[in-house]
Amino acid sequence: MEFRHLGSSGLIISEIAYGNWITHGSQVEEDTAVSCVRAALDAGITTFDTADVYARGKAEEVLGRALKGERRDGLEIFSKVFWPMGDGKNDKGLSRKHIVRGCEDSLRRLGTDYLDLYQAHRFDHTTPLEETMRAFEDLVRQGKALYIGVSEWRAEEIERALKIADEMGFDRIVSSQPQYNMLWRVIESEVVPLSEREGIGQIVWSPIAGGVLTGKYKPGAELPAGSRASDPKSEKFLADKVSDRVLLERVQLLEPLAAEAGLTLSQLAVAWVLQNANVSAAIIGASRPEQVESNVRAAGVRLDPALMSRIDEILGDSVQRDPALTKSPENVRLL
Repeated sequence: MEFRHLGSSGLIISEIAYGNWITHGSQVEEDTAVSCVRAALDAGITTFDTADVYARGKAEEVLGRALKGERRDGLEIFSKVFWPMGDGKNDKGLSRKHIVRGCEDSLRRLGTDYLDLYQAHRFDHTTPLEETMRAFEDLVRQGKALYIGVSEWRAEEIERALKIADEMGFDRIVSSQPQYNMLWRVIESEVVPLSEREGIGQIVWSPIAGGVLTGKYKPGAELPAGSRASDPKSEKFLADKVSDRVLLERVQLLEPLAAEAGLTLSQLAVAWVLQNANVSAAIIGASRPEQVESNVRAAGVRLDPALMSRIDEILGDSVQRDPALTKSPENVRLL
C-alpha cells in the first residue's frame, strides 16, 4: 500500500480507501462484509469511508463491529452527514441540530469517540453556510471530528466555505469527495484547480464507475447475475450506462490496454484516478474479499502518459466533463 497526505493537511491516509456504500447492511451479509474489511486491513488499507445514510445507519454499525479490536490510532475513519435519517423536519440537512446529532449518532454506531474526517454529504441551500461551518468547527474543538470535508460540492460552494472559515478563524475544509473516474471527469475544470490552490485533496468514489469499468457489462448481452446493475437496490445508478451500447463497446477496447500494463481493467481504472496528483485516495467497495485483494494492486502503479492518451482517444465523447452535473438538492426540506 502507498500513502498520501489528505490535501495539504498533516493527515496521512492510504491511497486506496475502503468504502461501504450499498454493500454493508444491505447487499451482503455481515460475515462477508467483515471478511472484506479484514481483506482491506491485510492489504494495508487504513482508511475507511462510510456515511450515516448508508443503509440508514446499518453500514456504520457493521463497519464499527468489523473494526472492533483494531488499534484506533492506526486507522482513519470517515463519515458524512446531510441526507434524511428519520421522518422529522430536522432529521436532515446541515443545520447545527442535525450536524451535532448526526455526529453523536455516527460515533455511537461506529463504536469510536472521534472521526478522523467528518464530511458534509451535499451542499444545503436552505441553511446559512455560516451556521454549518460553525457547527463543524465546534465538533473539531470538542475533538469529535479531527478534520472537515465536503462531498459533491461545486467549486463556488467550496470557495464560499473557505472564505467564511478564513474570516471567522475556523478550521478549513481539507477534502472533497466527488465521483471521479475515466467516464466522469466533471471535477477537472473547476473543483480540482481550486483544490490545488487551497490545499484540498480529493477522496474519490466510484473509480470503476459502479462496475462498468470492469468490462463485465457486455454490449447487447444479459446483465450478469448478482451484479449491481441487476440489483433493484442499485440498478438505478447504472441504468443509463449499461444501456449505452457505444459506451460498453468502448470499455471493451480498454481491455488490451490494461493487459499491456499488466493490469485487469478494474485495476487500470483505479490506477487511472490515482494518476491525478490532487487525488488523495480512491475509494473501493466490495461484495467479496477477492475484489479487495485485486483492486489494491492498483496502489503505487504509475501509468505511461501515452497510455493515458490512448484511453482518452478510445472513450471519446463518452466522457462527462460538465461541472454543472454536480448537483445538491435545491430544498432539503422537501426530501
